[in-house]
Amino acid sequence: MPFMIPRIAPDVAHLVSGFRALSILVETPGVTHPEVGAAALARACKAVQAGEAPWAQAHLSAWDEVFKSFGAKPQRTPCSAQALRKRVLRDGVMPSIDPVVDLYNAVSIEYAIPVGGENLAAYEGEPRLVIADGSERFDTIKEGLPAQERPEPGEVVWRDDRGVTCRRWNWRQGVRTRLSVECGQMWFILESLPSMPLAALHQAGDRLIEGLLQMMPQARIERTLIGEPGGA
Repeated sequence: MPFMIPRIAPDVAHLVSGFRALSILVETPGVTHPEVGAAALARACKAVQAGEAPWAQAHLSAWDEVFKSFGAKPQRTPCSAQALRKRVLRDGVMPSIDPVVDLYNAVSIEYAIPVGGENLAAYEGEPRLVIADGSERFDTIKEGLPAQERPEPGEVVWRDDRGVTCRRWNWRQGVRTRLSVECGQMWFILESLPSMPLAALHQAGDRLIEGLLQMMPQARIERTLIGEPGGA
């Protein structure tokens, strides 16, 4: 398994005090139990409708403030966890996308935490969280066709040596590194702020790893805590 620790640029660390995340690397010969993803997603949707952790709303509100700090408008482009949970609370369900995507979306919904999943084999260089200057390119789809965008100057983005892989911190992932069940090298990033207890961040990581091992029992998995570990 390739060793990789994502990097956080100093100006991003100064922008948001207390940011921490779990980086989870996966190498797998293949998925043998794809049904695990849809089952996890259904359970998460029911769990959110039944109630939520006492820190959940505070954590999502904290992400709103973070987005505002670099010029984003969370009402229009919310963090990924906020968007997923709003849809579940409105519709009661979340449509299945892909077994692996369903699994990490389930963790995001249940724990009110942005979770990204990426095809690590498509990366050029290591992932890094930076403030964009506006010259970077972002591969996406518009009106059903491949297209490119550029982030706003000052926008917080994940990127590699080739370009942006996720805009507005965790709002929208790009096409080039999109994860699917066919990928053999996977990278997941679970991102939290101090209003989410550190123990809950680790529980979310445990839940994701548990599901991955049920889905692909022969997978090799490594996890690393990055950022500032402070918090309850």
